[in-house]
Amino acid sequence: MLDFVVAGLSANSVPYLEGLALQRAVHQSVVSCDRNDTVIFLEHDPVYTAGKRTLPEERPLGDVQVIDVDRGGKITWHGPGQLVVYPILHLPDPVDVVGYVRTLEGIVLEVLNDLGVAAHRVDGRSGVWFTDGGRSNKLAAIGIRVAEGVTMHGLALNCSNSLEAYDHIVACGIADAGVTTVSAVLGRTVSPEELVAPMQAALLRAFDRERVLL
Repeated sequence: MLDFVVAGLSANSVPYLEGLALQRAVHQSVVSCDRNDTVIFLEHDPVYTAGKRTLPEERPLGDVQVIDVDRGGKITWHGPGQLVVYPILHLPDPVDVVGYVRTLEGIVLEVLNDLGVAAHRVDGRSGVWFTDGGRSNKLAAIGIRVAEGVTMHGLALNCSNSLEAYDHIVACGIADAGVTTVSAVLGRTVSPEELVAPMQAALLRAFDRERVLL
């Protein structure tokens, strides 16, 4: 079974630390088998978060709050207009972290391709990308943690958010690529709320098809 929780979208966006506390509570319940595997959907209030591999020079300059977190990856931004998806799932033993990341990428690719976005992977780099004028631009960032065989954190898909916050960081530690949004690619506003149902459907298909998410 796979349960879905929509914790807060649009005007009800969730402060990052509040969302992290929710993740941790759900994670503990999934580890102890007190609840089914669960996927949380939300938008965050504006925040920078730094994964375990973030270097000092990759942090934003000035008096800007950065929350250090226990996921993989480097620094990124979350905020309104970005759909954040936190799958909290048992992985099969032995745990295949790379395979799980590829599964998350495939789910996003399925949703975006159905929308008419020619998104793709980039060899050697996690996430989901769109190429414009020969330049790769990241649409979705992925950073995860696995504890006691159960996942935390997940993916952030740029839907209709401003990109101004990315001007102050080296997003995901990648200096030779850019960032973009689904709305910018399609030339129309695509809100996070619009993509919740397609993402849920794609997650369920992956759950049934690949048996990666158990």
